Amino acid sequence: MKKLIIIASIFLIVNLISASDKSLKTNEGKNMESVHEFSVKDINGKDVSLSEYKGKVLLIVNVASKCGYTRQYSGLQKIYDKYKEQGFEILAFPCNDFGGQEPGTNEEIAEFCSTNFNVTFPLFDKIKVLGEDKNPLYKMLTNNSNVEKGDINWNFEKFLISKEGEVIARYKSSVEPESDAVTKAIEQELNK
Repeated sequence: MKKLIIIASIFLIVNLISASDKSLKTNEGKNMESVHEFSVKDINGKDVSLSEYKGKVLLIVNVASKCGYTRQYSGLQKIYDKYKEQGFEILAFPCNDFGGQEPGTNEEIAEFCSTNFNVTFPLFDKIKVLGEDKNPLYKMLTNNSNVEKGDINWNFEKFLISKEGEVIARYKSSVEPESDAVTKAIEQELNK
C-alpha cells in the first residue's frame, strides 16, 4: 500500500511540475517585453528611448523609397494626421534588406520623404530587419507570441503597439495604412 501511495504521490508531483512548466512557458510565450524597453537612433543619429512613447498607440513600419509600396507613405501620413492629436505615432524605420530598395543615406531618405510625401511622422536610422545584424527592436517584433512570428517579408510591414508597449497586431505589406483593418484597430486602442 505504501508503494502505491508513493507511486501516486510521485505521479501527482510530476504532473504538477509539468503543469507548472507549461504555465511558465505560456507566461514566457506571451510577450513580456515592451517596445518601451528599447532605444533607437532617429534619422539624425540622435538616441531615442522608446519609453518616450509610453501612453501612445504606435504603428512601427519598415520603409523604403524605391519600392512598389512606397506610395503607402501617403496613407501613413493621412492616418498620422487623423490620429496624432489623440495619442497616435508612426515610427518609420528605413531598411535596405529587400531588393536594395532603400539605398540612400539618412539625409537622402529624409529629403525624399519630405519632398515627395510631406512626411511629418518620426523617421529613424536605417536598420537591418533580417539576418544576424537584425535590429534588437525588430528581433522582438518578429519573435513575439502576440502576433504571427517570423521574419519580415518585404518593405512596409506594420506592427501596431498598445499604449503599454505591447505588440497587438501585425500587418503584411499589402495591407494599406488606411484600410479598415488598420484604422479600426488604431481607434480601438486609442479608446482604451
